[in-house]
Amino acid sequence: MLSRIGESLFWIGRYLERADDTARILDVQLQVLVEDPSIDEATSCEQLLQVMGVDDYSGTVNRWTILDLLAHNPDSGTSIAAAIDAARESARGARETLSTDMWTAINTTWRGLPAARSKRAPDLFAWVRNRAAMINGIADSTMTRDEGWNFFMLGRSIERVDMTARLLSTAALAAGAQLAWPTTLRACGAYEAFIRAYRGLDGDRQAAEFLLLDRWFPRSVVSSLLEAERALGRLEARGQRSGFTDEAQRLLGRARTELEYRPLTEIIEEMPTEMERIQRSCAAASDAVSTRYFSRAESHAWTGGVLL
Repeated sequence: MLSRIGESLFWIGRYLERADDTARILDVQLQVLVEDPSIDEATSCEQLLQVMGVDDYSGTVNRWTILDLLAHNPDSGTSIAAAIDAARESARGARETLSTDMWTAINTTWRGLPAARSKRAPDLFAWVRNRAAMINGIADSTMTRDEGWNFFMLGRSIERVDMTARLLSTAALAAGAQLAWPTTLRACGAYEAFIRAYRGLDGDRQAAEFLLLDRWFPRSVVSSLLEAERALGRLEARGQRSGFTDEAQRLLGRARTELEYRPLTEIIEEMPTEMERIQRSCAAASDAVSTRYFSRAESHAWTGGVLL
C-alpha cells in the first residue's frame, strides 16, 4: 500500500474518533454545569480547556466559550468542525481506495455540518455521534481487512485512548459533582454495560475501573490499547521471537501494562496526572507510526490548480 493512502486512512480514523469523543466530552461538561449549580462555571470551563489542550486562550471563559472553541469554530484546531473538515480532506487523499458508500457518508457529514451547528448543543452532539457511528459501521462492512483497514483501526484506537483519557480527566476534575461519573458513563454509551457488569453497584471507583480497565468494553482505555496493539501486530509482517522492533507497539504496550498491573487506588488518586501520561504515550506512538510508515511519503499540495 502507498504510504500516502495508509496515512490518509490512519488520520480518517483519528479525526472521526476525535469529533465523536469531543462531542461526548462536551455533552458531559454541559450536562454537569446545567444540572449541578454548585459548580463554578468559569473554573470548570478553564479546566476543560486545559484538558483539551487549549492553553493560550485569554478571554472570558464560560460554556459559550467552550462551545465555540471545541465545537463550532472551524479555525480552532481542537473543534468538532475542524476534525470533520480534516477527516474529509484525508478522505479526499484516499478517495481511490474508499468505497463509494464511505466517501459519500464522510462528504455528506461535512456538507451537513453548517446546518448541524445551528442546532441546540445536545442535538448537535447527538448528530455528531450518530454520523460517526454510521461512518464506522460503513467502514466495518465495506473495507477489506488489509493494511488500509489496519491503519484505519490503528488511528481510531489511538485517538480513542487519548480522548477517553481526556474524558476521565474531565470527570475526575468534576468529582465533587454528584452527576459527573454517571454522565460520563452515559456519554461513552457505557452506562447499561456498566450496570450489568457490576450488577447494579453504582460508584465513582467502579465507574473509573470500568472505563479504564475493562477488556470487554470497546471504549475503555485498556480495550482500545489492545486493539491498537493488534493492528500494529497485523501490520508487522515479520514474526518476532523476542522484543519489539515497532516503537509504537512498545510504547502502547508499556502504557497498557502500567495501567493493568498498578493498584487502581493509585491511579484514581492521581487520575489527571495518569491520564496526561497516557496522552503523552499516544502522542509518542502516533509519531512513531508516522516515522515508520509515512515519513517517506511525498508531500503534495494544491496551489493555483497545480499539484506541487
